[in-house]
Amino acid sequence: MIELYISSLITFFVVIDPPGCAPIYAGLTAGATPVHTRAMALRAVLVAAGILLVFALFGEALLHGLGISLASFRIAGGIMLFLIALEMVFEKRTERREDRAAKIAAEPHEDVSIFPMAMPMIAGPGSIASVMLLMGRNEGIERSLVVLAALATILLLTLVALLAAGPIMRVLGAKIEAVITRLLGVLLAALAVQFVIDGVKISLL
Repeated sequence: MIELYISSLITFFVVIDPPGCAPIYAGLTAGATPVHTRAMALRAVLVAAGILLVFALFGEALLHGLGISLASFRIAGGIMLFLIALEMVFEKRTERREDRAAKIAAEPHEDVSIFPMAMPMIAGPGSIASVMLLMGRNEGIERSLVVLAALATILLLTLVALLAAGPIMRVLGAKIEAVITRLLGVLLAALAVQFVIDGVKISLL
């Protein structure tokens, strides 16, 4: 159970990327009052948690309704996560996030909690695929609760990162953040390959 918790924790940390969300949120909320900033951070995490919980509990039923096997979804999800990992290693993902944030900041939006923070930055395609894959791989109430506990831990960490976005940026700096992002990208690539291998094994049985 401890190994499952740690592996799930790493997966969600890499995909949701709380340190990567923090500077984006800091830029989007520049000039907002501290009370408004805290409220938007809390709302963003709660909405993202709701979205991910729905896909965690009902995602497999949705796949069956569409006639998609879990093995096929594992392979597709693994490939998608691998592409995200490549973007992280070569810093394409960070550039895309910053471009998206700049476009949103240029428009007269006062509340950024739902879009783009809750979705797609926190509850994006990668995190949705990850929670469905992990829940599908670990059947049983106890193992499912462990996966959900890991998700809750990362969402709590994301909330802390958003609330402390300004100080975190001053402490980390752009260079250290880039190094962390690339290391996490390598880990995500390995996890993505494992998802594909698992999907192929199941489909061949």
